[in-house]
Amino acid sequence: MGWQNGAMQNPRWLDLARRFQALAQIGLTYSKDPYDQQRYEELQGLAAEMMARGAGLDDAAPLHNLFKKDAGYATPKIDIRTAVFDRDLILLVKEREDGLWTLPGGWADVGESPGIGAVREVKEESGYEIVLKKLAAVYDREKHGHPPMAYHVYKLFFVGELTGGKAESSIETSGAEFFREDELPPLSIGRVTAAQIKHMFGHHRNPEWPTSFD
Repeated sequence: MGWQNGAMQNPRWLDLARRFQALAQIGLTYSKDPYDQQRYEELQGLAAEMMARGAGLDDAAPLHNLFKKDAGYATPKIDIRTAVFDRDLILLVKEREDGLWTLPGGWADVGESPGIGAVREVKEESGYEIVLKKLAAVYDREKHGHPPMAYHVYKLFFVGELTGGKAESSIETSGAEFFREDELPPLSIGRVTAAQIKHMFGHHRNPEWPTSFD
């Protein structure tokens, strides 16, 4: 794994495995011939085995099962995060999964607009009520220093303003607190990076900034 233009680069095996998986999923979606279906299923299994071996896993079955749950044309997944500000403090939530901190958010839900999903995730994960002020950034996760993962992901970052509520825990989070820019806690970098939070502070202080994108 290397760096190019300041961004972490995926290992080649991961890029290839994800591409093979995407081709297999598309083939399974549109192919009508049973022999082609069988070949695409085999390709999907090989993609899972390639990814498992590259990651040092002994069993490819969990990855293969994960791939089989996806259907339709293969596209990037959408992760929505919201930077909620109370004056010059930013809201972070503590993830139960790894004990680290992040902006509230998660995967976009089918049938729900990004803005509605952002407000809901903040309420569910932190207990706070907000209004959204702007879409601050649309990022390709691959280009921002996050650790590799099985899927290609686009990240949407909103800026929100606190309107009410109080700190509450949830099934996914064990805490919600406001932090200064120079006093951030240990971050869950699979979800958010310090550079992204710094950029959100920039959007908060400069509401005229246009949406950032890759």
